[in-house]
Amino acid sequence: MATSNARTHSFVQTEINWDKLDKTKFYVVGAGLFTGLTVALYPVSVIKTRLQVASKEVGEKNAFSVVRGILRTDGIPGLYRGFGTVITGAIPARILFLTALETTKVASYKLVEPIELSETTRAAIANGIAGMTAALFSQAVFVPIDVVSQKLMVQGYSGHAKYSGGLDVARKVIKTDGIRGLYKGFGLSILTYSPSSAVWWASYGASQRFIWSFLGHDSGLEKAPSEGKLVLVQATGGIIAGATAASITTPLDTIKTRLQVMGHEGGHTTRQVVKSLVLDDGWRGLYRGLGPRFFSTSAWGTSMILAYEYLKRLCAKDVTNHPQL
Repeated sequence: MATSNARTHSFVQTEINWDKLDKTKFYVVGAGLFTGLTVALYPVSVIKTRLQVASKEVGEKNAFSVVRGILRTDGIPGLYRGFGTVITGAIPARILFLTALETTKVASYKLVEPIELSETTRAAIANGIAGMTAALFSQAVFVPIDVVSQKLMVQGYSGHAKYSGGLDVARKVIKTDGIRGLYKGFGLSILTYSPSSAVWWASYGASQRFIWSFLGHDSGLEKAPSEGKLVLVQATGGIIAGATAASITTPLDTIKTRLQVMGHEGGHTTRQVVKSLVLDDGWRGLYRGLGPRFFSTSAWGTSMILAYEYLKRLCAKDVTNHPQL
């Protein structure tokens, strides 16, 4: 019991619980922070999507050739195709995600706390459950945005249709497939993002605990870590989490993206998409866009978690005594 109490106390200064946050400030400031991150990292999503949907006749087989092609035909604005649609839907989706994440994390931690497990394992389970639950809720909002934005990202590319904007995409999809067309790939999105979110948050929670333990913060020390050490540990946890999630879920993400982009244009099924990828490039075709996805997941995840942890510190009601999650 003494060991458990010491371990709990040692993380007092590294995590901020949901009930210690000023929710209004959290949502308002958070919307601004995550909008800025989306602006910075959006081009990577465009590049990844183009690589995943390119036909074998297209000469652009790597990220650099895709960038050259976009800049040659559309300039810098080409790297932000579909951005308006994404940013419109991203804010409500992000609010839903973060609310579900934090509330579920608290409940999950309480659920596993009585079980005789290491602190790292408890953190992995609680964070994993929270990440999966949050992804399930947010996909209901994000999938239609994803479908529309991805069609805008690849319009006119590799034989894909052209559109006059996000509303034009939505109208044409609904005309062809009805409302369900906006949820094309919803099942695969759940299968992709829920496990990915679970793996990401589980890896992040566990790696943080492991690193703090390695640095000697499991010995009941009362002195809070410095701001620099705190950020370094969080960034390292974000990189580990992003690399793990990208490696595991890229095949599903590639299939989902091609299904969403080609769905109403060619009536493609999941089996047909997989068959086409394998015929074109062998089984490695399922890992198209792995480089950009790896970079995107790691860069976005690390940037997001640093911004998120900073946001929580900024919006804390009481910065002197934060109980462990």
